[in-house]
Amino acid sequence: MANTPLALGIDLGTSGVRIAVIDGDRSLLFSAATGYRQGLHAPSDWIRALTELIPSIPPPIRKRMGALAVDGTSGTLLACNHQGTPLGDALPYHQACPEQIEHVRDLVTEGGPACSASSSLARALRLLKQHEHPVLLRHQADWVHGWLLQDWRWGEEGNNIRLGWLLQDQCWPQSFQREAWMAALPDIRPSGTPLGTLSRQRSNELGLPNDLIVVAGTTDANAAVLTADAADDEGITVLGSTLVIKRFMDEPLRPGAGTSTHRVGGRWLGGGASNSGGAVLRQVFPGVDLTELSRQIDPEESSGLDLRPLACKGERFPVDDPEQEPVLTPRPVSDALYLHALLEGLSRIERDGWQRLQQLGAPAPKKLVTLGGGARNPQWRRLRERMLGLPIRSCTTPPAAGVARLALTALQQKSSPESHSG
Repeated sequence: MANTPLALGIDLGTSGVRIAVIDGDRSLLFSAATGYRQGLHAPSDWIRALTELIPSIPPPIRKRMGALAVDGTSGTLLACNHQGTPLGDALPYHQACPEQIEHVRDLVTEGGPACSASSSLARALRLLKQHEHPVLLRHQADWVHGWLLQDWRWGEEGNNIRLGWLLQDQCWPQSFQREAWMAALPDIRPSGTPLGTLSRQRSNELGLPNDLIVVAGTTDANAAVLTADAADDEGITVLGSTLVIKRFMDEPLRPGAGTSTHRVGGRWLGGGASNSGGAVLRQVFPGVDLTELSRQIDPEESSGLDLRPLACKGERFPVDDPEQEPVLTPRPVSDALYLHALLEGLSRIERDGWQRLQQLGAPAPKKLVTLGGGARNPQWRRLRERMLGLPIRSCTTPPAAGVARLALTALQQKSSPESHSG
């Protein structure tokens, strides 16, 4: 119907920002993307991207917007003042803080996603040392939600699990209560919860309706999962700048470093994210057409090399080791052979990741659905099928359309007869 409200999804990924608009049938009406210019660490770059992308939506579509939701890189953490002004760069999700590990272990004695040098909690403790006056600690998506609302109170539960939020208990750990910085933490709301309406200033700047509802989003990996429509026996692999694996389950994963369990759409979703991924390929082959280079690979054969394709020192999953070194040599003369070996290395990390999730209680997937840029590479898909022993299908719908579904659901619940009863 021409006048039904539309939903906007904003995906703050590892390498850039993408937006997507969907209608009530979840059909994609508009999508646009831009890369970061300064990098993931720069909040000004996140806002620059939004102020470029959102006004590019055709006005007839923009005027029909009823709700929006934001996803961001889980673990990218920012210190700001109570007016939302950043006090410096964000610490990206892959930034380990090994000097904080003893303090982290004192605070989180039962293990879990926050009990790691690569956790948001470790980054929070570093930021708190850098900024002694009263601060707020906000993850990327939560800070952008605050910018849209002009109100930085809120945090979405999935984005804060690695900061220590206990999803099953719906609270912060008891040990946090004695800390002076407890007031720096957000007021947590579940994914899909309406947080308020767009501020008048942002409405004017972005050309969006001033009654548009801002809905708590999720992490970038979870947003990708929402687009996949995975069956109960399917695992989900996101082959973006980083490699992420996820699995819907009947009960949460047992605690394990580098892993987390989320609640998405009323279902448990467990998984982990490696520091390896497509960013390594861009680093090693700057400006190279990897699609063309991949055509020279025979995925039925082994490269004969054993590489560990990390972009820099440190890994968080399937092993949690801030000291783990990349293995990017020897580099053969043939670029095609080198790419072959790197794709095998990535596939081994994926295989080890699925084994690790099974050790923590996840059922073994019988097939996989793949999202992200790597989902478009047929040679890599076949190589992974051979190494993992599972059939794989690809999904190319952008994650921004996944987080838009959360905004759409909130819109539909608001307009349903049940929401007006009682």
